[in-house]
Amino acid sequence: MKKTILLFCIAILIAGCSTCQNKNTANNAAKATEYAKTITANNLKEALYIYASDKFEGRKTGEPGQKKAIEFIKNHYVDLGIPSPIADGDYFQDIPETFFSNNAKASENVLAYIKGSEKPDEVVIISAHLDHIGISKNGSINNGADDDGSGTVAILEIAKAFKAAADKGHGPKRSVLFLHVTGEEIGLYGSRYYTDIDPIFPLKNTVANLNIDMIGRVDPKHENQRNYLYLIGSDKLSKELHDVSEAVNKAYFNIEFDYTYNDDNDPNRFYYRSDHYNFAKKNIPIIFYFNGTHADYHKPTDTPDKIQYDLLETRARLIFHTAWELANRDKRIKVD
Repeated sequence: MKKTILLFCIAILIAGCSTCQNKNTANNAAKATEYAKTITANNLKEALYIYASDKFEGRKTGEPGQKKAIEFIKNHYVDLGIPSPIADGDYFQDIPETFFSNNAKASENVLAYIKGSEKPDEVVIISAHLDHIGISKNGSINNGADDDGSGTVAILEIAKAFKAAADKGHGPKRSVLFLHVTGEEIGLYGSRYYTDIDPIFPLKNTVANLNIDMIGRVDPKHENQRNYLYLIGSDKLSKELHDVSEAVNKAYFNIEFDYTYNDDNDPNRFYYRSDHYNFAKKNIPIIFYFNGTHADYHKPTDTPDKIQYDLLETRARLIFHTAWELANRDKRIKVD
């Protein structure tokens, strides 16, 4: 009789815990959706029309336009009250001229972060490159609206969403680093400086890197099916990361994930061509978000009027939800 009563009590406790867990999961999802809605097409458009304007002179690494770009990014974080992990008021990770091997001038990464509420030493990094290819020989400015103005303004909006959550007491359990890297177009220099020379957060504590490089357009393959996104690398170092990514998409968006460029034999070798690769080399799980190339790639015609802002909004919200899940899971994702 006593054994029967004991088993009954245990069953009730398990059921109760399951109910609590389900409620917590539902509450967490509701919060994520609430803050994701702060990421809007209008805000993205307003920021990108500034960031990809002629004023920034194509944002070539080390040149005056790139210096204007980092000030724009820094001021965004200052206005939002999002601090830097480097030092109070110091958002720039300085990269000396000697680090570059192609005559580029000294440059800077820009860093801001939301400190984790429970596991602040563990960090999820969201990255995008802030530079572009500058001014053509004929004087045409390469504005780089998609490459990678789209990724840059997406991070700014994602950061704002995390800050809105933190301000209401719903900050992430793990820290989230917003990393804007320089020198991507000339050889992934900014991300390599962070990973090889000066990782502000120890690499062993870095849970994952979500890298955004061109998410504002549609490539020729998907002209008749706009609701897509190429994902590269999600399963190469962590099956769990891939599963989380798929589950988040299924729960909130149902975007078509195209894994064409994730093939190890992809002749384009995109896996090796953006800043996530410097994290992958350090055995840090990554996802590279990409809309594919188009006729305006690396041309002066890559302008903000051609960005499809409704898509940019959806894709930025997807990345926010994925980062939210990674930052708030009880256990960090496993590296296979």
